[in-house]
Amino acid sequence: MHILLANDDGVHAQGINVLKATLEKVFDVTVVAPLEERSTTGHSLTLDKPLRLVKLTDRVWGCSGFPGDCTLMGLGVVCKERRPDLVITGINHGANLGQDLYYSGTVAAAREAAFHGVPALATSLVYKRAGGMDHHFETAAEIAMWVAQSGILQLLPSLSLLNLNVPDVPLSEVKGIKFTQVGFRHYSEEVHKRVDAREREYYWIAGHLQGYRKNDNSDCHAVENGYAALTPHGLISSMDYDFTKVQAAVEKLHAQRFA
Repeated sequence: MHILLANDDGVHAQGINVLKATLEKVFDVTVVAPLEERSTTGHSLTLDKPLRLVKLTDRVWGCSGFPGDCTLMGLGVVCKERRPDLVITGINHGANLGQDLYYSGTVAAAREAAFHGVPALATSLVYKRAGGMDHHFETAAEIAMWVAQSGILQLLPSLSLLNLNVPDVPLSEVKGIKFTQVGFRHYSEEVHKRVDAREREYYWIAGHLQGYRKNDNSDCHAVENGYAALTPHGLISSMDYDFTKVQAAVEKLHAQRFA
């Protein structure tokens, strides 16, 4: 099986490189990821300037564009002669829970794959705290590999994807995998006003997380309670999505790996 990887943290980020090292033990893996960090850029595409690809190794390419561009360049250029069976994005450096998926470049790169008919999984590691070098990317990578091996992604209805959020703990401390709904996170609405050395005003968006809306079936609740959350996301609001088979397959995977 051939898997294309992309992300929004950049081609040199720890998350995507741990994911690549894990997946290539079993699969053929190609990477097309941004040459610089593109976090929270959402589903941007580069239409007003040329895109450039830089070949870093035989199977790793850096792209001058956004995460969505990376998926497009992977499907249309780098992997044109051998179309990927799956696209997996991440591992994102931080959560993509609740409504954050609409800001996320990691989710956007997976969404672009779904638009082109390729099953897609967005993968994120939910930090307990930012910074440091002791995050458990290997936990998220291992669970993403289980999902890829299980055949769950091939059960997705067209124009949909799966969004995986994994607690930042050793794999032995993950309680299981839950099939969840998109939750809602509460942020403060702070915008800090500053004045620069030339007496001009500027602003920092400074809102911080204040919790989440209580829903026992949400991705937020699952991760908060030690589970990896696997959440379906339909891309077209007018479509009637049936994720029954996907849910059954996730429950089977949970039973196999966490019995």
